[in-house]
Amino acid sequence: MRLRSALRLAAALPPLLALAACGGESDADRRHAPSAPMGFELAAASTADKAAPVAASVVEVSPEALWAQIEAGKVRVIDVRTREEAVAGVIPEAEHIPLDRFDPAKLDLSDGRKVVLYCRSGRRSEIAAEKLAAFTGQPVEHLAGGMLSWEAAGLPIDKPEQLAD
Repeated sequence: MRLRSALRLAAALPPLLALAACGGESDADRRHAPSAPMGFELAAASTADKAAPVAASVVEVSPEALWAQIEAGKVRVIDVRTREEAVAGVIPEAEHIPLDRFDPAKLDLSDGRKVVLYCRSGRRSEIAAEKLAAFTGQPVEHLAGGMLSWEAAGLPIDKPEQLAD
């Protein structure tokens, strides 16, 4: 959440700085100082926005939308909870990669399926999604409300026979 707020603030800075340059001087100062052509600040601010790199976004997906994607075979679901949490039950077809071992650079993304991440409540999966989005430069989805919302929606849960350590 802090990263997203920082990115929003960084995106807003060029226009704010340009507007700050418009005031604070007396009339006497303005008469003797060279000035940029009228509208320069706004033109510079709009150009700065276009030149700045756009951060990849994190998108929340509802339990029902995720289930539809799983049934269609169009998604790779990754559980970032601890081993102890995952043993209790996982979303069908989910892979288990705990957040403390989640490294986007080590993921094989070559099959072209979209990755959706989840955890218990959505907080850890949002962190993992931010990491993956930063690595790929593409939006990444995570389950809104995590496993809690999945269970509340009454969707299926698998009991894993084995989990990778």
